[in-house]
Amino acid sequence: DFQIIESEKERGDIFVSPDIATCPKCRKELFDPQDRRYLHPFINCTACGPRLTILDAMPYDGERTSMKEFPMCPQCQGEYDSPESRRYDAQPVCCMECGPEVYLVGRKERGADAITAARKAISQGRIVAIKGIGGFHLCCDAKNHEAVTLLRQRKQRPAKPFAVMMRDIAAIKRECDVPKEMEDIIDGPAKPILLLSRKKDSALAEAVAPGNPSLGVMLPYAPVQMLLFDYNDEVELETDCFVMTSGNMSGAPICRTDEDALKELSGFCDIILSHNRKIRLRADDSVMDYYQGEPYMIRRSRGYAPLPVMVDRGAKGSVLAVGGELKNTFCLGRDQLFYPSPYIGDMGDLRTVEALRESIGRMEELLETTPEIVACDLHPKYNTTMVASELGLPVLPVQHHYAHIVSCMAENNYSDKVIGVAFDGTGYGTDGSIWGGEFLVADFDGFDRVGSIAPFCQIGGDASAKQGWRIALSMINALYPGKAADIVRKLGLAEENVRSTYEKMAQKRINAVTSTSVGRLFDAVSAILGICMESSFEGEASMALQFAAQRYQFGKYPEGVPGEEIPASEEENREESEPDCDVTGNMTESAAAAGDVTEGMRMMPTDRLVQEIIEGRLAGEPVDKLAYEFHVKLADQIVQMCENVRCDTDITVCALSGGVFQNRLLLSFCDCGLKKKGFHVLRHRMIPPNDGGICLGQAVVANRYLAKQS
Repeated sequence: DFQIIESEKERGDIFVSPDIATCPKCRKELFDPQDRRYLHPFINCTACGPRLTILDAMPYDGERTSMKEFPMCPQCQGEYDSPESRRYDAQPVCCMECGPEVYLVGRKERGADAITAARKAISQGRIVAIKGIGGFHLCCDAKNHEAVTLLRQRKQRPAKPFAVMMRDIAAIKRECDVPKEMEDIIDGPAKPILLLSRKKDSALAEAVAPGNPSLGVMLPYAPVQMLLFDYNDEVELETDCFVMTSGNMSGAPICRTDEDALKELSGFCDIILSHNRKIRLRADDSVMDYYQGEPYMIRRSRGYAPLPVMVDRGAKGSVLAVGGELKNTFCLGRDQLFYPSPYIGDMGDLRTVEALRESIGRMEELLETTPEIVACDLHPKYNTTMVASELGLPVLPVQHHYAHIVSCMAENNYSDKVIGVAFDGTGYGTDGSIWGGEFLVADFDGFDRVGSIAPFCQIGGDASAKQGWRIALSMINALYPGKAADIVRKLGLAEENVRSTYEKMAQKRINAVTSTSVGRLFDAVSAILGICMESSFEGEASMALQFAAQRYQFGKYPEGVPGEEIPASEEENREESEPDCDVTGNMTESAAAAGDVTEGMRMMPTDRLVQEIIEGRLAGEPVDKLAYEFHVKLADQIVQMCENVRCDTDITVCALSGGVFQNRLLLSFCDCGLKKKGFHVLRHRMIPPNDGGICLGQAVVANRYLAKQS
């Protein structure tokens, strides 16, 4: 037979469930006037509801969750105890009589009145902070240009896209193109934010995602969100699309308490809709792209964390990896199971650092593990490195790009040597320079750096990461000695006094470092082409360069996106001359030189590629065409580099990782080009390629280190 008995503490593998979106049966009950949980903002059952975010300790029983403050009424207790009930042993089970309650912070409205007030505020173009499962959101009508613009002004967020929550799948299909294979993902139990192509006739305000052909879209996953769209009151809410962006100040973690919201969100919103079920562990929304009909994770959090990754080549031992400085997540590993945490945030803000400390402690309790070693980034001045050093454990620094490659290997459960291509914005190299365009021969035991893109002088400190024109100036000064002034003037990058100052700073190495950052390379090319000179958020210039390339690739321009239509004859010629994957296979001069050995290391001639782009721009070639050719030629160089490393090592497996591979266009060119050359390609799916995934790589390296020590 089958029985549910009182939980006991036992040693074994632990699987903590992520939070699960409201199931169809609960949604049906939610809007059934005959059901006793009609319009109940906390409806759930055995198959759905909060899990990780309300959990105090394992085993998962009600008395070890934040629901212990809400004793069940006799009817709920009866359902909980009955094997015939859908709520048999459902820990968060509750109803209107015994469950939590919604209310407006600092005002008298509670329950139905609070929800009606929030709906009325949204209908009037106002901004509402809403407490959900894992934290607060800031919400407004996504079709109301004035409301969205006001939210941008208040958050001082001029261009970074907002996520949009839509009432149902029909609304999403009206506004976006939805690949059939992704419908089960966006409407499944995790309900992530999914990046979709925006339709030309979309009714959403352009300010939701300015100049961006994609939208981050999700469906309601908590009952209170569903009730904001549909409620039995007098409010006529015409919209079925809400902006639903994370409720936090820039750089800070998502707010989870009323105190947080009052302190940090009051200046952004008009009212705060909260509830009295405590959030134990923050969980921001997961963000997912797709590639070749499969998920391609960008931010792994609600709905997915802390489901573990299993690595066959594991060892006995417990490890902690504190992750990266940006897009931080951490990872706890025990034997062959590795548990990446929900998204924490960027560590530049001390509030996020404190959230990391707190979350590590809570996750250690939930997973009942005591780490023997802590892994961190190699950079000595990162806040994550500081957190690692405070724990009283042996500290194992792991080079940033090596962690990227191992995370990709671990996700694919592959442990033999690979040619790792790690492309991102910034990582501290073993030589003290900035890495970001690296070729590593790697396995779980270590790595050799066998190649990189052409190094350049990165001038201007942190500002250079936001102002691509600075990188462009540095590159032009190096590429065209004696001629740089004329080129900079023609490209409109800077005044002559600024250019000459940069030239002198490079010569004297003032506020200058050697860099192989592909992220900064993209920023420089974006500036050279006049697409984006400065970024108001991380990756903006690179994204704009990608969008320009895709406009050329598809030969059309969505409404509201500037650009010239490609002549039909040119489009036909391009389609006839290029294979399906768009990588030419015919080595240009720069691609043919990829892999030349310089000082014992192969060098990818990205400097020649930049020169080709500059000369094309000066010759008047279409900007979007040059953006497209940059992607194709960069991929050609990557493929050629990998071929040369294969000749040196006989390794036939490549792993692609790093934030630059969020660019699906470059990913597809590299993936296809490498496969055509006979490589087996490892890539990410459910672990982010960006810094949100490196904690897994750090943890696996630490686990392997323990194995070698034993």
